[in-house]
Amino acid sequence: MNYPVELQYTKSHEWVKTEGDVTVVGISDFAQDALGDVVFVNLPGVGDEVTAEEAFGDVESVKAVSDLVSPVTGVVLEVNEELLDHPELLNSDPYGNWLIKVEQVTDTEELLDAAAYEAFCAQEG
Repeated sequence: MNYPVELQYTKSHEWVKTEGDVTVVGISDFAQDALGDVVFVNLPGVGDEVTAEEAFGDVESVKAVSDLVSPVTGVVLEVNEELLDHPELLNSDPYGNWLIKVEQVTDTEELLDAAAYEAFCAQEG
């Protein structure tokens, strides 16, 4: 498994990267591996509000449908439209393919650094 140290992580297996006033959200390598082949992604629209620790969309794989849980509260600035046509990109490069970018962030859930997330995943595995 790959756990880039420049990212932060949630216990629901999303990754977070802060770029100035914008928070970028994606799913971790652990999540895409557990899901198996991703076949569909349901994401919010630009301008939609997301709330920390609440579902903002879902990912469907050949195994199951899993909620995407927002690590922050804010407003969706941008959605990765490419994933709507090519959801399998989450499997091939989970850290190169973000889900949403959020602005006006007012709340974040407790985020883990790479070492803590790797230890958490080892317990779950």
